[in-house]
Amino acid sequence: MAKDIEPKAETIAETENYLVWRAEEPDGETTYHLELNNVTIHFFTEEWEEFKELAALLLKA
Repeated sequence: MAKDIEPKAETIAETENYLVWRAEEPDGETTYHLELNNVTIHFFTEEWEEFKELAALLLKA
């Protein structure tokens, strides 16, 4: 039986120019991807949680 090697992707949020999506990787890791025009930033779960804390602080500023 062949293993599923493609990640399962889900869009979290999207605007005209920006996109955030999550991928459930075949190895069980969840990765998060922040696309800002032609730049994509990839996060592991722990990094994503810290980034969300940073974004929340920016919204309070």
